[in-house]
Amino acid sequence: MDLTRRITTTRRHQLRSGVLGLLVVATGLGVAGPGNASGTPNASAPCAVTSVVPTWKHVIWIIMENRSFSQIIGSSNAPYVNSLATRCGLATNYRAVAHPSLPNYLAMVSGSTQGVTDDKPPSSHQLKGPSIFSQLGTGWTSLEESMPSKCALASSGTYAVKHNPVAYFTTIRTACAARDIPLASMPDMSARFTFVTPNLCNDMHDCSVQAGDKWLATFIPKILNSSTYSIGSTAVLLTWDENDGSSSNQVATVVISPTVAQGARSSTAFTHYSMLRTTEEMLRLPLLGNAASATSMRSAFRL
Repeated sequence: MDLTRRITTTRRHQLRSGVLGLLVVATGLGVAGPGNASGTPNASAPCAVTSVVPTWKHVIWIIMENRSFSQIIGSSNAPYVNSLATRCGLATNYRAVAHPSLPNYLAMVSGSTQGVTDDKPPSSHQLKGPSIFSQLGTGWTSLEESMPSKCALASSGTYAVKHNPVAYFTTIRTACAARDIPLASMPDMSARFTFVTPNLCNDMHDCSVQAGDKWLATFIPKILNSSTYSIGSTAVLLTWDENDGSSSNQVATVVISPTVAQGARSSTAFTHYSMLRTTEEMLRLPLLGNAASATSMRSAFRL
Protein backbone atom coordinates (compact mmCIF):
# COMPACT_ATOMS: atom_id res chain seq x y z
CA MET A 1 0.00 0.00 0.00
CA ASP A 2 1.49 3.40 -0.96
CA LEU A 3 1.88 6.26 1.51
CA THR A 4 -1.16 8.18 0.25
CA ARG A 5 -3.47 5.15 0.66
CA ARG A 6 -2.11 4.45 4.16
CA ILE A 7 -2.77 8.02 5.28
CA THR A 8 -6.30 7.91 3.81
CA THR A 9 -7.11 4.58 5.49
CA THR A 10 -5.76 5.75 8.85
CA ARG A 11 -7.77 8.98 8.64
CA ARG A 12 -10.98 7.05 7.91
CA HIS A 13 -10.36 4.85 10.96
CA GLN A 14 -9.78 7.89 13.17
CA LEU A 15 -12.95 9.55 11.95
CA ARG A 16 -14.98 6.36 12.47
CA SER A 17 -13.64 6.03 16.04
CA GLY A 18 -14.42 9.65 16.75
CA VAL A 19 -18.01 9.32 15.54
CA LEU A 20 -18.54 6.23 17.68
CA GLY A 21 -17.15 8.06 20.68
CA LEU A 22 -19.52 10.95 20.09
CA LEU A 23 -22.43 8.53 19.80
CA VAL A 24 -21.57 7.05 23.22
CA VAL A 25 -21.61 10.49 24.82
CA ALA A 26 -24.72 11.64 22.98
CA THR A 27 -26.74 8.60 23.96
CA GLY A 28 -25.62 8.73 27.59
CA LEU A 29 -24.24 5.20 27.57
CA GLY A 30 -21.09 6.18 29.40
CA VAL A 31 -18.22 3.80 29.93
CA ALA A 32 -18.58 0.34 31.42
CA GLY A 33 -16.46 -0.29 34.48
CA PRO A 34 -13.99 -3.14 34.94
CA GLY A 35 -15.69 -6.53 34.90
CA ASN A 36 -19.02 -5.03 33.87
CA ALA A 37 -19.05 -4.91 30.08
CA SER A 38 -22.84 -4.64 30.01
CA GLY A 39 -22.72 -1.25 31.73
CA THR A 40 -25.41 -2.38 34.18
CA PRO A 41 -24.51 -1.68 37.83
CA ASN A 42 -24.84 -4.57 40.27
CA ALA A 43 -23.32 -5.96 43.46
CA SER A 44 -20.24 -7.24 41.61
CA ALA A 45 -19.59 -3.91 39.90
CA PRO A 46 -21.63 -1.22 41.66
CA CYS A 47 -19.45 1.75 40.75
CA ALA A 48 -17.42 3.15 37.83
CA VAL A 49 -20.05 1.91 35.38
CA THR A 50 -20.62 5.28 33.71
CA SER A 51 -19.25 8.81 33.79
CA VAL A 52 -22.59 10.30 32.80
CA VAL A 53 -24.38 11.74 35.83
CA PRO A 54 -28.10 10.94 35.57
CA THR A 55 -31.14 12.71 36.91
CA TRP A 56 -31.13 11.00 40.28
CA LYS A 57 -34.33 9.18 41.19
CA HIS A 58 -33.35 7.44 44.43
CA VAL A 59 -30.99 8.13 47.33
CA ILE A 60 -30.53 5.57 50.09
CA TRP A 61 -28.84 6.19 53.44
CA ILE A 62 -27.62 3.42 55.73
CA ILE A 63 -26.65 4.63 59.20
CA MET A 64 -24.34 2.64 61.44
CA GLU A 65 -23.29 3.39 65.02
CA ASN A 66 -20.48 4.60 67.25
CA ARG A 67 -17.31 3.64 65.40
CA SER A 68 -14.40 5.86 64.45
CA PHE A 69 -12.90 6.04 60.97
CA SER A 70 -9.86 4.01 62.03
CA GLN A 71 -12.02 1.28 63.56
CA ILE A 72 -13.55 0.66 60.13
CA ILE A 73 -11.21 1.67 57.33
CA GLY A 74 -8.23 -0.66 57.14
CA SER A 75 -9.68 -2.97 59.76
CA SER A 76 -9.59 -6.71 59.14
CA ASN A 77 -12.90 -6.85 61.05
CA ALA A 78 -14.66 -4.93 58.28
CA PRO A 79 -13.67 -6.65 55.02
CA TYR A 80 -16.93 -5.91 53.24
CA VAL A 81 -16.98 -2.19 54.03
CA ASN A 82 -13.35 -1.93 52.96
CA SER A 83 -14.12 -3.72 49.70
CA LEU A 84 -16.84 -1.16 49.00
CA ALA A 85 -14.44 1.67 49.80
CA THR A 86 -11.96 0.19 47.33
CA ARG A 87 -14.50 -0.37 44.57
CA CYS A 88 -16.44 2.86 45.11
CA GLY A 89 -15.81 6.14 46.97
CA LEU A 90 -14.58 7.07 50.44
CA ALA A 91 -14.71 10.41 52.26
CA THR A 92 -11.53 10.47 54.36
CA ASN A 93 -12.31 13.67 56.28
CA TYR A 94 -15.98 13.26 57.17
CA ARG A 95 -17.13 14.13 60.68
CA ALA A 96 -20.27 13.81 62.74
CA VAL A 97 -21.55 17.02 64.34
CA ALA A 98 -22.29 16.10 67.96
CA HIS A 99 -22.45 13.53 70.74
CA PRO A 100 -24.53 11.50 71.61
CA SER A 101 -26.54 9.78 68.84
CA LEU A 102 -29.85 11.63 68.59
CA PRO A 103 -28.47 15.12 67.77
CA ASN A 104 -26.58 13.59 64.85
CA TYR A 105 -29.66 11.88 63.45
CA LEU A 106 -31.66 15.09 63.69
CA ALA A 107 -28.85 17.05 62.05
CA MET A 108 -28.70 14.58 59.16
CA VAL A 109 -32.36 14.93 58.28
CA SER A 110 -33.17 18.54 59.22
CA GLY A 111 -29.95 20.55 58.99
CA SER A 112 -29.94 21.21 62.75
CA THR A 113 -29.51 19.35 66.02
CA GLN A 114 -32.71 21.17 67.04
CA GLY A 115 -31.01 22.10 70.31
CA VAL A 116 -31.13 18.46 71.43
CA THR A 117 -28.16 17.26 73.49
CA ASP A 118 -29.42 13.89 74.75
CA ASP A 119 -30.95 10.62 73.58
CA LYS A 120 -34.39 11.03 75.13
CA PRO A 121 -37.49 9.67 73.33
CA PRO A 122 -39.98 11.65 71.22
CA SER A 123 -42.11 12.33 74.28
CA SER A 124 -39.30 14.64 75.44
CA HIS A 125 -38.55 16.19 72.06
CA GLN A 126 -41.64 16.99 70.00
CA LEU A 127 -40.22 18.75 66.97
CA LYS A 128 -42.35 20.79 64.60
CA GLY A 129 -39.78 22.01 62.09
CA PRO A 130 -39.13 20.80 58.54
CA SER A 131 -37.04 17.79 57.60
CA ILE A 132 -36.15 15.99 54.41
CA PHE A 133 -39.14 13.76 55.14
CA SER A 134 -41.59 16.66 55.17
CA GLN A 135 -39.94 18.08 52.04
CA LEU A 136 -40.65 14.86 50.15
CA GLY A 137 -44.28 14.43 51.18
CA THR A 138 -44.92 10.75 50.49
CA GLY A 139 -41.70 10.24 48.54
CA TRP A 140 -39.73 8.65 51.36
CA THR A 141 -39.47 5.47 53.40
CA SER A 142 -37.77 4.85 56.75
CA LEU A 143 -36.82 1.23 57.31
CA GLU A 144 -36.13 0.36 60.95
CA GLU A 145 -34.82 -3.09 61.76
CA SER A 146 -36.52 -4.84 64.71
CA MET A 147 -39.04 -2.03 65.20
CA PRO A 148 -42.12 -3.75 66.72
CA SER A 149 -44.69 -1.74 64.75
CA LYS A 150 -44.93 1.16 62.34
CA CYS A 151 -43.68 4.49 63.69
CA ALA A 152 -42.92 3.10 67.15
CA LEU A 153 -42.31 6.02 69.50
CA ALA A 154 -40.55 4.04 72.23
CA SER A 155 -37.54 1.74 72.23
CA SER A 156 -38.15 -2.00 72.37
CA GLY A 157 -35.64 -4.84 72.40
CA THR A 158 -32.93 -4.10 69.84
CA TYR A 159 -34.94 -1.23 68.32
CA ALA A 160 -33.75 2.19 69.53
CA VAL A 161 -36.11 5.08 68.84
CA LYS A 162 -33.18 7.52 69.20
CA HIS A 163 -31.92 6.08 65.87
CA ASN A 164 -35.26 6.76 64.16
CA PRO A 165 -35.43 10.53 63.56
CA VAL A 166 -38.80 10.38 61.78
CA ALA A 167 -40.44 9.61 65.12
CA TYR A 168 -39.46 13.00 66.55
CA PHE A 169 -41.22 15.27 64.03
CA THR A 170 -44.81 15.70 65.13
CA THR A 171 -46.00 17.39 61.93
CA ILE A 172 -45.44 14.19 59.92
CA ARG A 173 -47.10 11.73 62.30
CA THR A 174 -49.61 10.61 59.66
CA ALA A 175 -46.87 9.95 57.13
CA CYS A 176 -44.79 8.29 59.86
CA ALA A 177 -47.59 5.81 60.55
CA ALA A 178 -47.54 4.78 56.89
CA ARG A 179 -43.91 5.19 55.81
CA ASP A 180 -41.79 4.49 58.93
CA ILE A 181 -41.87 0.72 58.84
CA PRO A 182 -40.03 -2.36 60.12
CA LEU A 183 -37.20 -3.43 57.83
CA ALA A 184 -38.21 -6.49 55.83
CA SER A 185 -35.91 -9.24 54.55
CA MET A 186 -36.49 -8.00 50.99
CA PRO A 187 -36.86 -4.23 51.41
CA ASP A 188 -38.56 -1.95 48.91
CA MET A 189 -36.09 0.77 47.87
CA SER A 190 -38.27 2.46 45.26
CA ALA A 191 -38.94 5.69 47.21
CA ARG A 192 -37.05 8.82 46.23
CA PHE A 193 -35.35 8.76 49.64
CA THR A 194 -34.88 5.71 51.85
CA PHE A 195 -33.48 5.90 55.39
CA VAL A 196 -32.20 2.59 56.77
CA THR A 197 -31.39 1.87 60.42
CA PRO A 198 -30.14 -1.58 61.45
CA ASN A 199 -30.94 -2.77 64.96
CA LEU A 200 -28.65 -2.22 67.96
CA CYS A 201 -26.57 -5.29 67.16
CA ASN A 202 -26.28 -5.02 63.40
CA ASP A 203 -25.45 -1.30 63.47
CA MET A 204 -22.32 -2.06 65.60
CA HIS A 205 -23.72 -0.22 68.65
CA ASP A 206 -24.05 -3.24 70.94
CA CYS A 207 -22.22 -5.83 68.83
CA SER A 208 -18.85 -5.96 67.13
CA VAL A 209 -17.58 -4.30 63.99
CA GLN A 210 -17.38 -7.77 62.49
CA ALA A 211 -21.06 -8.45 63.22
CA GLY A 212 -22.11 -5.19 61.56
CA ASP A 213 -19.87 -5.80 58.58
CA LYS A 214 -21.42 -9.24 58.05
CA TRP A 215 -24.88 -7.69 58.18
CA LEU A 216 -23.90 -5.09 55.57
CA ALA A 217 -22.39 -7.83 53.39
CA THR A 218 -25.82 -9.47 53.32
CA PHE A 219 -27.99 -6.35 53.11
CA ILE A 220 -26.23 -4.03 50.65
CA PRO A 221 -26.04 -6.58 47.80
CA LYS A 222 -29.85 -6.77 47.96
CA ILE A 223 -29.89 -3.09 47.02
CA LEU A 224 -27.16 -3.35 44.40
CA ASN A 225 -28.76 -6.34 42.68
CA SER A 226 -32.23 -4.77 42.66
CA SER A 227 -34.00 -3.55 39.56
CA THR A 228 -34.03 -0.07 41.13
CA TYR A 229 -30.23 0.11 41.29
CA SER A 230 -29.69 -1.51 37.89
CA ILE A 231 -31.39 1.42 36.14
CA GLY A 232 -28.41 3.58 37.09
CA SER A 233 -30.08 6.49 38.88
CA THR A 234 -29.68 5.36 42.51
CA ALA A 235 -26.96 6.34 44.98
CA VAL A 236 -26.22 4.78 48.38
CA LEU A 237 -24.51 6.62 51.24
CA LEU A 238 -23.17 4.54 54.12
CA THR A 239 -22.05 6.39 57.24
CA TRP A 240 -21.81 6.24 61.05
CA ASP A 241 -23.73 8.54 63.36
CA GLU A 242 -20.71 9.39 65.53
CA ASN A 243 -17.34 7.94 66.47
CA ASP A 244 -16.20 6.49 69.77
CA GLY A 245 -16.91 9.70 71.70
CA SER A 246 -13.69 11.59 70.95
CA SER A 247 -13.60 15.26 69.99
CA SER A 248 -12.52 14.60 66.39
CA ASN A 249 -15.78 12.73 65.67
CA GLN A 250 -14.33 11.40 62.41
CA VAL A 251 -16.36 8.59 60.87
CA ALA A 252 -16.16 6.50 57.72
CA THR A 253 -18.49 7.42 54.88
CA VAL A 254 -18.68 5.30 51.73
CA VAL A 255 -20.32 6.60 48.57
CA ILE A 256 -21.80 4.04 46.17
CA SER A 257 -23.28 4.86 42.77
CA PRO A 258 -22.77 3.88 39.14
CA THR A 259 -21.05 7.22 38.53
CA VAL A 260 -18.51 7.11 41.38
CA ALA A 261 -15.00 6.42 40.12
CA GLN A 262 -13.43 3.21 41.39
CA GLY A 263 -11.34 3.97 44.47
CA ALA A 264 -12.40 7.63 44.56
CA ARG A 265 -11.07 9.43 47.62
CA SER A 266 -11.82 12.90 48.96
CA SER A 267 -10.03 14.59 51.83
CA THR A 268 -12.42 17.55 51.71
CA ALA A 269 -13.97 18.35 55.08
CA PHE A 270 -17.53 17.00 55.04
CA THR A 271 -20.13 16.59 57.81
CA HIS A 272 -23.62 15.18 58.20
CA TYR A 273 -24.83 18.54 56.89
CA SER A 274 -22.86 17.83 53.70
CA MET A 275 -24.68 14.54 53.27
CA LEU A 276 -28.03 16.30 53.66
CA ARG A 277 -27.05 19.03 51.20
CA THR A 278 -25.83 16.48 48.68
CA THR A 279 -29.04 14.48 48.91
CA GLU A 280 -31.28 17.53 48.68
CA GLU A 281 -29.37 18.71 45.60
CA MET A 282 -29.64 15.28 43.98
CA LEU A 283 -33.39 15.13 44.66
CA ARG A 284 -33.88 18.78 43.68
CA LEU A 285 -35.04 20.01 47.09
CA PRO A 286 -34.45 23.30 48.95
CA LEU A 287 -31.54 23.24 51.38
CA LEU A 288 -32.47 22.97 55.06
CA GLY A 289 -30.65 24.73 57.90
CA ASN A 290 -26.91 24.15 58.02
CA ALA A 291 -27.03 22.18 54.79
CA ALA A 292 -27.13 25.52 52.97
CA SER A 293 -23.59 26.41 54.12
CA ALA A 294 -22.16 22.89 54.12
CA THR A 295 -19.84 21.60 51.41
CA SER A 296 -21.57 19.43 48.84
CA MET A 297 -20.13 15.98 48.11
CA ARG A 298 -21.36 15.89 44.52
CA SER A 299 -18.26 17.07 42.67
CA ALA A 300 -15.90 14.97 44.79
CA PHE A 301 -17.79 11.77 43.96
CA ARG A 302 -19.38 12.65 40.60
CA LEU A 303 -22.94 12.56 41.92
